Amino acid sequence: MSNPPVTISDAESRVMEVLWQQAPQTSEDIVAALLEPTGWHEKTIKTLLNRLLGKGAIGAEKDGRRYLYSPLLRREEWQQQESRSLLDRVFGGKLTPLLTHFSQHEKLSAKEIAELRKLIDAIDRKGH
Repeated sequence: MSNPPVTISDAESRVMEVLWQQAPQTSEDIVAALLEPTGWHEKTIKTLLNRLLGKGAIGAEKDGRRYLYSPLLRREEWQQQESRSLLDRVFGGKLTPLLTHFSQHEKLSAKEIAELRKLIDAIDRKGH
């Protein structure tokens, strides 16, 4: 039986991004990485760390007088959960309306169009 999905907020995802880029890290490292780009206070960042710990999205290992934090939730797993949630909530669980929306409202580069064609060809070859 699989574990229920871990739901993380937008703010928590910023902390996760820091840990996905490099882990393990101390809280001081994480604070230093997030202070300037977010404008958050140190206490806010440490609160987010504690929330993520409580949710099981990250783990902490004691290293002397400090803790080293590492992600337990993989980025790919989170992306899958978030994309499925968006698809279900906004597009009725269907991929075609999502692609239609983006093709009509976003400018796709020639490279992106070529990548989509390759993806569709790969799907056709698999028989899906």
